[in-house]
Amino acid sequence: MSASLIITLKTLFERDLNKLKAEIESYQDERNIWRTEKGIANSAGNLCLHLIGNLNTYIGAEIGKSGYIRNRPLEFSIKNVPVSELLHEIKRTKEIVISSLENLTHKDLEKEYPILVFDEKTSVGYLLVHLTTHLTYHLGQINYHRRLLD
Repeated sequence: MSASLIITLKTLFERDLNKLKAEIESYQDERNIWRTEKGIANSAGNLCLHLIGNLNTYIGAEIGKSGYIRNRPLEFSIKNVPVSELLHEIKRTKEIVISSLENLTHKDLEKEYPILVFDEKTSVGYLLVHLTTHLTYHLGQINYHRRLLD
């Protein structure tokens, strides 16, 4: 892994957090962000909060030492957070992710990630690649949610 991977990761996180912002802004009726229907377990709002919590935990708190403390159950239980607040948190998350990644070196990517996230320890680089795919996965769900329920 090299410094070019860090540039790639920053580019992907910035691109997809911008897309997350655009998806949330694209809802015609703000109430629909929090809708669920049969077979759709999570609202777009809760998925957005989950992504914010996820990135602030694994990148912000661990890599960027931001001091963020996650409340994962709240990410899925809280409802009706105003769109303005969601957009603010997306912007803040993007800033934290990018600044955290800017301080990484190619040697940092090869180090063991300090928290056990999966069944076994991984490298920092592996976890960051995983986080980009996690973001994209839920971004696709939000896009589909918007097109189905808004």
